Amino acid sequence: MKKQNQDNVNNQSEYLESLTYGDLNQLEKDKIIERQLRFQELLISISTTYINSDLSDIDKLIRTSLQQICEFVESDRSYIFSYDFVNNTTSNTYEWCSNGIEPEIDNLKNVPIDFIPQWVEAHKDGRAFFVEDVSQLPEDGELGLRAVLEPQGIKSLITIPKIKNNELIGFIGFDSVKRINKYNDHEKDILFVFANMLVNVIQRKENEERIKEQEAKKEELLQFLSRQNEELNEYAHVVSHDLKAPLINISTLTGWFMDDNKDILDENAFSPLQQVMFNVEKMDFLIKGILDYSTIDKLETEDKHIDLNHLVDEVLQTLHVPDHIKITIQDNLPTLYGNAWRFKQVFQNLIQNAILYNDKTMGLVEIGYSEKSKYHEFFIKDNGIGIKTDYFDRIFKVFTKLESTGSSSGIGLSIVKKIISYYNGSIWLESTIGEGSTFYFTFLK
Repeated sequence: MKKQNQDNVNNQSEYLESLTYGDLNQLEKDKIIERQLRFQELLISISTTYINSDLSDIDKLIRTSLQQICEFVESDRSYIFSYDFVNNTTSNTYEWCSNGIEPEIDNLKNVPIDFIPQWVEAHKDGRAFFVEDVSQLPEDGELGLRAVLEPQGIKSLITIPKIKNNELIGFIGFDSVKRINKYNDHEKDILFVFANMLVNVIQRKENEERIKEQEAKKEELLQFLSRQNEELNEYAHVVSHDLKAPLINISTLTGWFMDDNKDILDENAFSPLQQVMFNVEKMDFLIKGILDYSTIDKLETEDKHIDLNHLVDEVLQTLHVPDHIKITIQDNLPTLYGNAWRFKQVFQNLIQNAILYNDKTMGLVEIGYSEKSKYHEFFIKDNGIGIKTDYFDRIFKVFTKLESTGSSSGIGLSIVKKIISYYNGSIWLESTIGEGSTFYFTFLK
């Protein structure tokens, strides 16, 4: 066994020695791109959890996300501190430690910020504070930074400021105890996005607690709910915008490399790069969905009377309808008063799902309507794969998908529900596995 392991090591060494400098350089670039993609995918996953969670156990949510980020950046301890500038102290409020690392949370309450003037100054300027090697810090006395960090076994650390309403309220940090750790600029940028996510989710929790305290004050409660919804939408918009820029950089750099080397690289060499571009496109699709979701109730265009007969025709012209799918539309659909973009989103997403999840050789999609005393009731019916009753409520949540496909973001039905709720309507479905589904939805007259 030892001889076999040694042979494997020798073979790997011989392979690396045979690579040219350019090959090694490209391998390193590919690793960086792949790591950046995985880091952003992790951040989207955490963001999705925050958006869909009812925050009943926010402490567990935060500790789990601290663990996920800490393990990804290969640190040993992650934590959140709050600043108290009235008393000039800072306190550890959350902590996660890897196996064998001693927790410090109980020892780090009401620590005088005079002990850490360097990183307080950096945080006030909106910058990260990074120490690559604690042992290289100057010997500045028993109250100096090195004297604070070394007893905790810290070799490297990075701290990111937490900003709320342009005010410094604390920081998140990552300690490396077992080895020296480095962070590139891209990783620092993503850690800033994570810090913003934590601020928003904690603020959401604080807002929910205030709501419970104000249940007796109905009018005040309704106003607060409106502000809460605005903050949540802004949160989704900010996170999406922050993720967009590094994603564009990855796509551009990868595209340039593929164009520059298309004549010298074979198909096997291009395969992983094409996978990178596929994942970039998929992530861009997810981000666009978040932006659409967060802007539903922010549209400033004027409402008007919309003829749904013309609107549904326009929607069908934008969709790809396979030859084996037959779509029937009831005559004399009503005219509704509202925003054309919102109504198009409802019909487009429901019709597109009816087409996408149809496994029949002759697929049928039926669009119909019935008039009730106080509202208009619509339905979109298909003879597709059907949906299990367990999923009836879950499918309307953000990023919930029945199948893991690159052509679906899992946001479409959540957009539909949000628009219908915006117009004080309701949506529900009936479905039988293997026979099809019918989505019903209403708009008030």
